[in-house]
Amino acid sequence: MKYGDRLKKLREVNNLSQQQLADKFNINRSTYARYELNQTQPDFEILKKLADFYEVTVDYILGHETQKNDITYFKNKIAEEFPDIDLMFKDMESLTAEDMKEVYEYIKFKKSQKNNSNG
Repeated sequence: MKYGDRLKKLREVNNLSQQQLADKFNINRSTYARYELNQTQPDFEILKKLADFYEVTVDYILGHETQKNDITYFKNKIAEEFPDIDLMFKDMESLTAEDMKEVYEYIKFKKSQKNNSNG
């Protein structure tokens, strides 16, 4: 996956528009769009800011990390911040697919609140 594809995926997962990100990083929307289209690469400062904003590594954005590393990173991060993670997953065993979808929607909502308060 190319860097532009990763940037687009990160933006969409976070329910953000290109304009919102352009405003956040003080660049033109068309400049950000060219990043997602792999037409131009962000300079190092913007790349670092994007990585910090999305809480990923620059290597991830540039495609130097595999999906396995991403999963391991997030699993370790969650385990550090939420030691009862095993209990949470055990409780989730009884949830239906619809219940899990609601949980996911709530997570997206909380993340959008965080992004809005940071921006």
